[in-house]
Amino acid sequence: MAHKRYDDAAAALDGVLFDGMTICAGGFGLCGIPGRLIDAIEASGVRNLTIASNNAGIDGQGLGKLLRSRQVRKMISSYVGENKEFERQYLSGELEVEFCPQGTLAERVRAGGAGIPGFYTKTGVGTQVADGKEVKVFDGQEYILELAIRADLSIIKGWKADGAGNLMFRKTARNFNQPMATAGKICVAEVEAIVPVGSLDPDAIHLPGIYVNRMIMGGPYDKKIEFRTVRERAAA
Repeated sequence: MAHKRYDDAAAALDGVLFDGMTICAGGFGLCGIPGRLIDAIEASGVRNLTIASNNAGIDGQGLGKLLRSRQVRKMISSYVGENKEFERQYLSGELEVEFCPQGTLAERVRAGGAGIPGFYTKTGVGTQVADGKEVKVFDGQEYILELAIRADLSIIKGWKADGAGNLMFRKTARNFNQPMATAGKICVAEVEAIVPVGSLDPDAIHLPGIYVNRMIMGGPYDKKIEFRTVRERAAA
């Protein structure tokens, strides 16, 4: 399985990127984001991207880099509050945004990875989320149809992988990475460590290697913190 490992992010994305493509990106804020892959996408100059991700990081960090460089045409997200450039581009009409409740977004991506074209949910019934969507009644209650999300490429951040691409996430950094990985035609993962096949406890593997097409070692990382909240030291 050595063919899955690439020297760097640019090599791992070689031949994969094209203008107008759709990308599923793991991460939540700055937690568990595939930073090296995002940097390589920015450097490639690819444009008119549609990106499905919970949010777009913060200004100038994470997916915020691709907003800053005007490479993103549309975001499918559940939250924009920590990224002022995201907010500015949306309000000025420069960026198309498809808002999606967070749980619905996760399920749309999971459904895409599972080969399920759509599903009905109560979330959003009676709100703008339901505008233009099919409504059905089950057991006397209304549900709206949400379509699955499929992408040309998934980019994810993992903690540890073996040479076959079997992958583990670390704590909350798992977030959207797991479902995003399954929804792309090609999945590229960046991880902090790559160990020999057979080293990982099979019961501890979060993402089977069948979903990972390419991977890189991304570390070491300089961990960015969105907000640092501290309290004053108590008097002695």
